[in-house]
Amino acid sequence: MLIDKFGRTIDYLRISVTDRCNLRCYYCIPKGYKDFEAPDDWLSFDEVMRIIRIFVKLGTRRFRLTGGEPLIRKNLTELIGSIKQIKEIEDLSLTTNGTLLTTYAEPLFKAGLNRLNISLDSLNRKNIEEITGNDCLRQVIDGLLAVKYVGFQKIKVNMVVLPDKNLNEIDYMLQFCIQQGFILCLIEVMPIGETGQHTTKILLQPLIHKLEKKFHLQPTTKLIGNGPARYWETSLGKVCLGLITPLSQHFCETCNRVRLSVDGILYMCLGQDNCFALKPLLRNHGSDEQLKHAIKKAVELKPKQHDFIQQPKKIKRIMSKTGG
Repeated sequence: MLIDKFGRTIDYLRISVTDRCNLRCYYCIPKGYKDFEAPDDWLSFDEVMRIIRIFVKLGTRRFRLTGGEPLIRKNLTELIGSIKQIKEIEDLSLTTNGTLLTTYAEPLFKAGLNRLNISLDSLNRKNIEEITGNDCLRQVIDGLLAVKYVGFQKIKVNMVVLPDKNLNEIDYMLQFCIQQGFILCLIEVMPIGETGQHTTKILLQPLIHKLEKKFHLQPTTKLIGNGPARYWETSLGKVCLGLITPLSQHFCETCNRVRLSVDGILYMCLGQDNCFALKPLLRNHGSDEQLKHAIKKAVELKPKQHDFIQQPKKIKRIMSKTGG
């Protein structure tokens, strides 16, 4: 098992397969940003598989594919199929903006993907266009319905709460998710990169009491996925709401994850710069034992917690660089 110096078991790896995206959400990628990794610097799927197999040997059983927008990476379903052939893996999920899901819903399901997190910050067409730079609301809604139709369960809708844009939509979004059988995950904006640092933020913790009362919700200890969300369920026992609160109620003491960027850098924390480059070992014929040792040394670098409150301008890299 991978255990960091604070006693936390690291059993969850998030893997970015691209830092590029077909949208430009204003809290994520700066307008006009072009400093993406060159394709030659991306880890190949063979390299990704090699790292996954070593993590599995070290006890990791849960993986997530992220970006950028992972579905713009060619042959992603083939990678998913290869990962699912590793019998020790218990859970494989994908984070996507949903715009390509009408095409990929069935191939993803057939490849063996377990779960999906789909970003949708508004049900208002104008708001979506202003947030993402693209008139894509219909595409995302159709994608959500497509993955539901093909058989995916426990579908999460990720909503980054923006007080000047969608704060008044939370009730409407939660009602929509309850009606469709989705789980709404409300997320606080993190001060990552110039865009995240300049986006107006709101603390979500104070909102929960109003939502509990209006929708007759009860907190639950049911686990839906491998991330940091805390969940609430309806009076019928159906989980419908999650809160991810890195600012108002951080979860660093139970953090179980590290992130692999598309260029092979293992990041220990979204809110710190601690990292370890694995690509040189991969490209210079390093052995599996050397890679295993490098991953163990990297996990020792995992910090106790982020500094989002104390040093909100610390993290210069953009969110899509690290991976979701």
